[in-house]
Amino acid sequence: MTRDSGQQTGTGTRALLLPRSLPSWPRAAVLVLHGGQASSERPTSPWQPAALRMRPLVRAVTAALPHEDVLVAQVRYRLRGWNAERADPLRDTRRALDELRELTGPLPTVLLGHSMGGRAALRAAGHPQVCAVLALAPWWPAGEPVAQTAGRRVIALHGNRDRITSAAETADCVRRAREAAARPAMAVVGDGDHAMLRRHRFWHRTASAVVAHLLDPDGVPDPLPEESYGGGHFPVL
Repeated sequence: MTRDSGQQTGTGTRALLLPRSLPSWPRAAVLVLHGGQASSERPTSPWQPAALRMRPLVRAVTAALPHEDVLVAQVRYRLRGWNAERADPLRDTRRALDELRELTGPLPTVLLGHSMGGRAALRAAGHPQVCAVLALAPWWPAGEPVAQTAGRRVIALHGNRDRITSAAETADCVRRAREAAARPAMAVVGDGDHAMLRRHRFWHRTASAVVAHLLDPDGVPDPLPEESYGGGHFPVL
């Protein structure tokens, strides 16, 4: 049995974990991370476009879960910006993962991040809860560290019409992650833009299918072609 919840959890002055689907006895979790800005001290709001964009994606992922006993939650950052070396969303993501562990105990967790959320997801991959990262149009600047992905699945989807973040830098990061991560992969979304509004149904359907596969690799077929796992040119979907 599953109940929907917007409750705040964890300790501290402001909980950063926002459960959206909270089973009584979860076996795994999906944590959704929205985008933001390179630099901003403004507090986040549930009504900012980057946060709103995740709502239909959360619904799509929840509807496609391979099992009912998977917790789905979002991270509420304190600030909208990455803010250089402070990497505020990364700190918030790690704390949200700690809150998740306090709420449910240890759970294999898939991090699903868009844009800046994809960067936070990649950086947080070394947290003991994390088993996989799916990044959508991620902001992965040149030289982004990958050692923390050791043993984790790392998959990226990037639109070829993205003018905000670089598909080439995403491809480079995936190639470098081959030395650490477990079968890193990338696919290009043809005619896909940064906000994932062009071909939005395809974005939602593909991301949901990838998450389902990551949660149950034996029971759910991999939706990505085998070329996605190569180191050369990644396939266009």
